[in-house]
Amino acid sequence: MCRCLRIQPSGYYAWQKSPLSQRAQEDARQTELIRQAWNDSGKVYGYRKLHDDLLDHGETCCPNRVARLTRLAGINAQIGYKRRPSSYGGKPSLAVGNTLGRQFDVAAPDRAWVTDITYSAPRPGWSGVHMTGMQRRKEELNECLALCCEGA
Repeated sequence: MCRCLRIQPSGYYAWQKSPLSQRAQEDARQTELIRQAWNDSGKVYGYRKLHDDLLDHGETCCPNRVARLTRLAGINAQIGYKRRPSSYGGKPSLAVGNTLGRQFDVAAPDRAWVTDITYSAPRPGWSGVHMTGMQRRKEELNECLALCCEGA
């Protein structure tokens, strides 16, 4: 192997016995801290939040170093979340039966109340929905009250 790499065997064995550099030792220690913070976050955090976590623990390092260590350790942020399929809306609406049977002519007043919802283009100050039938009924009731009051 030394012949293929064109190095002296004594140099290879000296390199193999030498301890890691101070920077390599610090990188290994911080990589373990980063991995622990990443596991505590549910494997969601990226290098920015992991850097903030290291600062909270009293570690001094720059974001670029954390980005390099996370990249070398294979730590990635979770991007997006899977959304659970759900129904679109609240409870199903309650459909009331047709009690009038399209017979709108009644024998006495206040037996059947009918309304109509009309959707119109919204204008400033308007809600866009008008209750026309109830409004007409209200006007009729006011007229009846006015006629009754005049006779009294």
